[in-house]
Amino acid sequence: MNETPAPHLTHSLAQEADGRTAPPPPAPSRLGRFWRRLPRHLLSLVLLPPRIVIGVVRAAFGRGRPEAHAVARARILLCMMVFAGAYLAIAGRLALFASAPEGAAARRTVASDAVASARPDILDRNGLVLATDVRSASLYGEPRRLIDVDEAVEALTAVLPDLDANELRQRLSTNRGFVWLKRDITPQQQREIHNLGLPGIGFMTENRRIYPGGTLGAHVLGSTNIDNQGIAGVEKWVDTRGLAELHLAGFASDRQQEPVELALDLRVQHVLRDELFTAKEKFKAIAAAGTVVDVRTGEIIAMVSLPDFDANDPARSLDAKNLNRLTTGVFEMGSTFKALTFAMALDSGRFNINSTLDARAALQFGRFKIHDYHAENRVLTLPEVFLYSSNIGTAKMALALGVDAHKAFLAKAGQLDRLRTELPESAAPIVPKRWGELNTATIAFGHGLAVAPLQAVMAVNALVNGGYLIPPTFLKRTPQEAQALATRIIKPETSAKMRYLLRLNAEKGSAKKVNVPGFYAGGKTGTAEKVIGGRYSKTKLLTTFTGVFPMDNPHYLVLVILDEPQAVEGTYGFATSGWNAAPTTGKIITRIGPMLGIMPRTDVPPAESLLTNTTLAQAQ
Repeated sequence: MNETPAPHLTHSLAQEADGRTAPPPPAPSRLGRFWRRLPRHLLSLVLLPPRIVIGVVRAAFGRGRPEAHAVARARILLCMMVFAGAYLAIAGRLALFASAPEGAAARRTVASDAVASARPDILDRNGLVLATDVRSASLYGEPRRLIDVDEAVEALTAVLPDLDANELRQRLSTNRGFVWLKRDITPQQQREIHNLGLPGIGFMTENRRIYPGGTLGAHVLGSTNIDNQGIAGVEKWVDTRGLAELHLAGFASDRQQEPVELALDLRVQHVLRDELFTAKEKFKAIAAAGTVVDVRTGEIIAMVSLPDFDANDPARSLDAKNLNRLTTGVFEMGSTFKALTFAMALDSGRFNINSTLDARAALQFGRFKIHDYHAENRVLTLPEVFLYSSNIGTAKMALALGVDAHKAFLAKAGQLDRLRTELPESAAPIVPKRWGELNTATIAFGHGLAVAPLQAVMAVNALVNGGYLIPPTFLKRTPQEAQALATRIIKPETSAKMRYLLRLNAEKGSAKKVNVPGFYAGGKTGTAEKVIGGRYSKTKLLTTFTGVFPMDNPHYLVLVILDEPQAVEGTYGFATSGWNAAPTTGKIITRIGPMLGIMPRTDVPPAESLLTNTTLAQAQ
């Protein structure tokens, strides 16, 4: 089929055939040109600020504009732009704060403080929780947002009857933006107040410290205040180790901290408190205290002082009766201090196990006389002086060495200076201002020098662990760490002789009631007359007992103190240490031994075996 081409095509072909060019198409309109160039214009606008900034920076550094005045103008312009940007950012932030409700700003500030007050968990040596944080609600008000103060006061006191209505009304009637109304309310109280729908009344979630064990370890753990800051015990020590600074820096937020691991064993702590409480009631004492210490590392495995308090109620810790008698109190330790005198005498080389001392007559110092409680009135061997707890024989040993030597040994044993541990609460010993022969004679058997009981424990540890004085600690410590801190104060062979004397005292002397089957324990009794009105009282006694087990390889020391125990049925009219503190120590050893990995055994050797060359070699 033949088709006829369109007329305009025919005309173009004809023109081309004739060699003539076609006329140009008509020019687009101005509006068309604008729409075509619009994307390019928009891109130029977007890139204009960066180009200006780049141009100014290049000019400021002399790139592309060699003229000095142009460079200076560019640098001034660059500085103006930087400052303008900073001021715009500040102005925007201020506008944001100004537009936000005042109560919201206050809540943000307090919420930050609440999070910052988080504390690390405190664990015992087995990982059991001794102290931890929980989140609890606290009630606050925004007086400026309240509609009816009287209505709010009436509604809140109905839910919280312990609130003082007048004080509450006074707080809510101010022109302040934020006031605390009650810290630490219960979830039920929070729900009831929330349902009231009171404007200007809100809740803040805070960290609150709780102690699952209650009274267990209260004196060691200490307490915190309403703002969750440590005010006593290990809690205060944690703050002094940098927690307060972390709070200020904002790095001590919730659960960002490693737990604090103590040396305490919660199981042993329970046993110690249980036995001390029973002894306090049985012997009608006004107070009791005790501790269990690892003699190899100085770790304090348990510490109890009765009366005590619930750590969840820290206000009771302020009661003077609830003081920690082991670190805060100082006492004349009585005959338990004789062990130090014996160690000093044996270590000097002036005395040995076969030495004898004349105890036939009292020692006279002017108008003062030193007697024996149970006088033998004869010459005693050195072990007999220890077994009969002879004041005369012990004093003669100290006097033979001299006042200066006595003072030097006690200083070396850490008895003349304040003992420092992780607990901030500690008492300095009461040392005679003028130390003469009479002072040496009485201090030799535990009178005339008052020390913190834990201080005396530290020295006795050294007598049985091979001669090393190791500072006590409430934190976990390895034997290697302990050895790095240790100071030798007596020879290894002297330590072996002291173990012999302590074990012999349990077999034949005043410590028989600590000779519980299978644990090979030894120890020393101590009975001191309390000073009442500046004079020693014959009826008010402080009885102590220091027990160590097992004596052929000492691991643990147990100290028991009873304050003013009474003679009861079965003690035959006696209130001395051998009748109350000693049997209490024996019961504690029986219960805690297996917990600490010391199992009872049947092959218990006699005390004399502790003086063999093999034992001495082990001690070295």
